[in-house]
Amino acid sequence: MKEDILVYGLKKADSLRQQYQANFINPYKTLENCLGGISELGGFAMDFELGKEQKDIKQAARDFAIGEFTDVAREYDLNETLPREIMSKARKLGFIGLFIPEEYGGPGFGFLEQALVLEEFWRVDPGISQQLCSITFGAEELLLFGTEPQKKKYLPPFFEGEAIMGFAITEPDAGSDTASAATKAIKDGNEYVINGTKAMIGNGSAGTFMLVYCLTNPEEKSKTGRHSIVIVETDRKGYEANRMEGKMGLRCSDTAMVYLTDVRVPLENLLGKEGNGFIQLMHFFDRSRAYVSAHGVGLAQGALDMAVKHAKTRTQFGQPIGAFQATQFKIADMATKIETARTIAYKAAWLLDRGRPDPKLTAMAKMYACHVAVEVVDEALQIHGGYGYFNDQDIERFYRAAKVLEIYEGTKEVEKIVIAREVLGKFR
Repeated sequence: MKEDILVYGLKKADSLRQQYQANFINPYKTLENCLGGISELGGFAMDFELGKEQKDIKQAARDFAIGEFTDVAREYDLNETLPREIMSKARKLGFIGLFIPEEYGGPGFGFLEQALVLEEFWRVDPGISQQLCSITFGAEELLLFGTEPQKKKYLPPFFEGEAIMGFAITEPDAGSDTASAATKAIKDGNEYVINGTKAMIGNGSAGTFMLVYCLTNPEEKSKTGRHSIVIVETDRKGYEANRMEGKMGLRCSDTAMVYLTDVRVPLENLLGKEGNGFIQLMHFFDRSRAYVSAHGVGLAQGALDMAVKHAKTRTQFGQPIGAFQATQFKIADMATKIETARTIAYKAAWLLDRGRPDPKLTAMAKMYACHVAVEVVDEALQIHGGYGYFNDQDIERFYRAAKVLEIYEGTKEVEKIVIAREVLGKFR
């Protein structure tokens, strides 16, 4: 897989791998040319410079996005077209699931590289980027809690075939309150029988298999011990999905209502431990939110790029609007917020690649970077003036796409709860 990415100028650093692996063990990452240098004593020095390979990855992702997204992004958004051809190309070049190890067919990089790629993708077009990111949405659960047979069955087809997964968590009456999910999985002999409805599920109608968050132990006193995660192939009898159209943004990505009616799956499709689904879900969010924060960084940077270009070329009162202090102050604030968001997002991903997930920092990164995206795109559209209000301007599409960043993968309010509990502790 890495050899495929070499097409875009990436090189494998075997010597660095050996050097780094002597210092730490990471279940995800097999290439450790990453943020932070090695001191003479073998420890990690503070170094905010990306490694050469990471810079190559970032540039490769940008080249791919500009070359593949630019001409079709607006059309795909307006028509809600799933970008299947681009998805196929991204797979072959190793631009999906970068944190999945080579032994399971993946590129074998880490969460930081995943964030770098997604940042550059979102900088060019949020909708196509979201769909590419979602192809492996939930793969962390398989890596963390899956059996070896499950990993070998479900992970390689992302890269060798056309597999697409989704994580069916949300329900009509259970959004942020995941512990209230009512979709049931009841044992019947050597099978689970699943019944329930899931709402707003990424890849619900395009996916080949789902991780379904189910109620399996309703008698448990603790709400966090009642649920399990079960793998459900979408071609099973009783699985039905209706694509939800009319989204405000990210319109070319697949979102669906999922209906599960007496869907039978073997007991071996249980992912992890029965009754441990809520805990497993939280471990997933502690990882996925790190690179989702890069979605916000990328969208904000793309919006700033457009604002700067417009400020330099749009003339009013006899001079470019960028010459006015009011515009300059906007640009300065936008650039500062983006750089701050980028730093915290990279650190959250970097810690994951060190085997040191930090739920508080990851929540901070997701909350702040996504809020920055909303703020920056608003100011960017303001700089565009009336022209930015029409859909022939890319900033209009970015504006519509931004808001969902503060909603999915944990609302900004939920992120604040996570942060506050880590800082203050829990109150009885």
